[in-house]
Amino acid sequence: MSQPDWDDLRYFLALHDAGSLSGAARAAGVEHTTVARRIDALEAALAVRLFDRFPRGWSLTAAGRELVPHARKMEDGLHGLLRVAGGGAALTGTVCVSAPPALAAYMLAPRLMPALKRLSGIELDLRGEARQTDLTRRESDIALRFQRPTAPGMAVKLLATVGYQLYASAAYLKKHKPEQWEFLGYDALLQDTPQHQWLDKMRGQRRYCLRSNDLGTLFQAAVAGCGVAVLPPLFFDIARSGLVAVEAPACPVKRKLWLVMHEDVRRSPPVRAVADEIIALFTYAEPA
Repeated sequence: MSQPDWDDLRYFLALHDAGSLSGAARAAGVEHTTVARRIDALEAALAVRLFDRFPRGWSLTAAGRELVPHARKMEDGLHGLLRVAGGGAALTGTVCVSAPPALAAYMLAPRLMPALKRLSGIELDLRGEARQTDLTRRESDIALRFQRPTAPGMAVKLLATVGYQLYASAAYLKKHKPEQWEFLGYDALLQDTPQHQWLDKMRGQRRYCLRSNDLGTLFQAAVAGCGVAVLPPLFFDIARSGLVAVEAPACPVKRKLWLVMHEDVRRSPPVRAVADEIIALFTYAEPA
């Protein structure tokens, strides 16, 4: 086994995060053949097969899965080294982060305190926005999105795969049999989301007692015992909320959450530092 090239590990992580050669190539700004060649070189250096090649895509082997956290630590360490080399004085100014409202309010805001202390020279502008902010016009520096952008010049990183589950208060479930359940759902603005479409089919003829364009509102209504909602447990402190997970029927929806920056903006030390903190937050917050 020889010393692996760090760039090969970077392409390894890009392929893991994107899930496909073409996706990794877009994220890295290279041809898909370059990604394949880099993975081949890494496997040769480590003398181990990291991906199984299938006609419909590449899949991590057991050895590849074991390598991911170690490669991620090296990536985080490199970013930290670059921040130190750039000088602490460079980490000043305002960095704007745009995220879906419930994600900003319930997942990010309660967990950002340690990061804000570490980035004492940066003022964070955290915006809860249902719309997709225009990164090319600098409406924000960093965006968290459920849709991966297709526009050129964007740096993209997979933050998490978000699952959904039915929840209701313990008191509500005690008083109501499944056939008596009433539901909390999105209004017309968000009814095309996959989790709402699943809920709409699953409920049958049972009633929506409340609809909203805001996931946080549906969460609070469920906590108050208004009905049953489909929620992403990653976003909320379910343990403290008093909500109870409904194990069946299970919601099959899995949505990828992406961190997106413009390539020009990502070179800014303050923006890169905030992005690294958000990535670390999701690394430790996402359930195994």
